Amino acid sequence: MGIQITPSVLNADLSRLADEVARIGSADWVHVDVMDNHFVPNLTFGPSMLESLASHTDLPLDAHLMIDDPDSNALAYVEAGCGSVTFHVEAARAPVRLAREIRGHGARAAMALRPATPIEPYEELLAELDMVLVMTVEPGFGGQKFLDLCLPKIRTARRLIEKHGGETWLQVDGGVSLETIERCAEAGADVFVAGSAVYSADDPDRMVAELRTMAEEAAR
Repeated sequence: MGIQITPSVLNADLSRLADEVARIGSADWVHVDVMDNHFVPNLTFGPSMLESLASHTDLPLDAHLMIDDPDSNALAYVEAGCGSVTFHVEAARAPVRLAREIRGHGARAAMALRPATPIEPYEELLAELDMVLVMTVEPGFGGQKFLDLCLPKIRTARRLIEKHGGETWLQVDGGVSLETIERCAEAGADVFVAGSAVYSADDPDRMVAELRTMAEEAAR
């Protein structure tokens, strides 16, 4: 599978979102942060917007649901055209059932963990998941500083994934930049969400390439 770079459009110009996505043509996925102003103190996108965006790009959409009731709402994002749907384990009432429903409707199922949420209690869920997302900032806002205290959890997640066959991707999200991506890759992450680092660059697609190169070198 190798290294994947997934720019977050939270830091893009939302008034011209399709054009902004066109500026990251070499990305592997487009990361879309869905917030409900309940699970996190911010309000962003819904299924209709993602459906519209999916019709304007060939890049697959990676929906990160920072919402209170993913059990009832996740499938709407699959139906909107998202190729991957991530729910927060802190919000899900029945994470195994939810992951199976997402997969059963043709999308990749992923589980996200806040910085303070340990992964060890959820080891048995790994077989039900296509990806684990370790948040390296508190979810809710872009542009936050990377939390180094999350690096041990990334290493633990990688160890548990390898223990169970190594098929599950390991994503990090929050403060990922040229200054931090090497640490994440060395710890075992292989999918990287970068928002402000990409969209604050003069050439976002060149930044995608630079991030990929740094992560690949660190992973080796």
